[in-house]
Amino acid sequence: MKITAIHSTSVPIASEIRNAFIDFSRMTASVVAVVTDIKKNGKRVIGYGFNSNGRYAQAGLLSERFIPRLMQADSTSLLNDAGTNLDPHRIWACMMANEKPGGHGERSVAVGVVDIAVWDAVAKIEGKPLYRLLAERYNGGKVDDKVFVYAAGGYYYPGKNVKALQDEMRKYLDLGYSVVKMKIGGESLADDLKRIEAVIKIVGSPDRLAVDANGRFDLKTAIEYAKAFESYGLFWYEEAGDPLDFQLQAELANHYDKPMATGENLFSMQDARNLIRYGGMRPDRDWLQFDCALSYGLVEYMRTLAMLRENGWSPRRCIPHGGHQMSLNIAAGLGLGGNESYPDVFQPFGGFADGTPVENGQVPMPQVPGVGFEAKANLYKVMKALV
Repeated sequence: MKITAIHSTSVPIASEIRNAFIDFSRMTASVVAVVTDIKKNGKRVIGYGFNSNGRYAQAGLLSERFIPRLMQADSTSLLNDAGTNLDPHRIWACMMANEKPGGHGERSVAVGVVDIAVWDAVAKIEGKPLYRLLAERYNGGKVDDKVFVYAAGGYYYPGKNVKALQDEMRKYLDLGYSVVKMKIGGESLADDLKRIEAVIKIVGSPDRLAVDANGRFDLKTAIEYAKAFESYGLFWYEEAGDPLDFQLQAELANHYDKPMATGENLFSMQDARNLIRYGGMRPDRDWLQFDCALSYGLVEYMRTLAMLRENGWSPRRCIPHGGHQMSLNIAAGLGLGGNESYPDVFQPFGGFADGTPVENGQVPMPQVPGVGFEAKANLYKVMKALV
């Protein structure tokens, strides 16, 4: 068997929403299709992948470096020992050949997109949902049939007042979510506290609300917000400062003993390890949000999970950023703590299989081979147009 073609395109996911740091008016994403010569049920096996929101499409890196490396490689060098399926680890090594260490920025996004597509193809060739394949290979066969998900929203939007924010959060509860998240840091502390208290009235308890500053604050401001939050007992306080300012994160922990979360903008095992070493993160209460679609894919994510175990962290403290089906499969197959969800934004990439109910804050896993993109009609329409 072999890879016969790899196609990529850039897709707009623009909207008028903003967080405390960026707006999404020109946001794009890369979509990749890895075509194989294998047929299942009369159809050619094609693996698909895309990158999470917040990082732009990687057309240049994909077309100039990573796709050519795979297509120019000896096809047998990309297979498992039996020659019956693709080997994601060998494919990852091929993509990263002649790449210097460090520089985990946009490169990690491009590699991650292809890596997701490869895993999708691998699971389809074996005729299994990806989460079940992962559980069998790496988790002793243990699968979470349902995964905790929280509804991420609460973005700043032109003309959006407190009532509109409350209506949005009420909708998420009606959809079955038990925990919601909103943005902070885009207005004054006083205004943000009014927004937070308005949402708490809707969700009923502060521990059902997470807040996200998207790296906006300096240390002084981060501590001011932390002191204001202390009496609430929020689900978590997310990414207060720059994601690479580990000293800020560590000092903030001295002023806030409630749960914090960060990691969505760390794109390698090495950066994740530095957070654990120097960021003051506490394995008994804090949450890690590394996103495989932005950080070199699942091959690198498994290295990150191994590093976490070596440092006394449970995979259950990981709830990936991104709100997509790939992270949902990883959560179910490798025993993570849950997954983000975007009920309203970043369509068609946000959300899960069509008709998948959210009940008591959990979603059941579909019985669809691969990642399950084909079970999300509006997303699959975009993907299959590539081939």
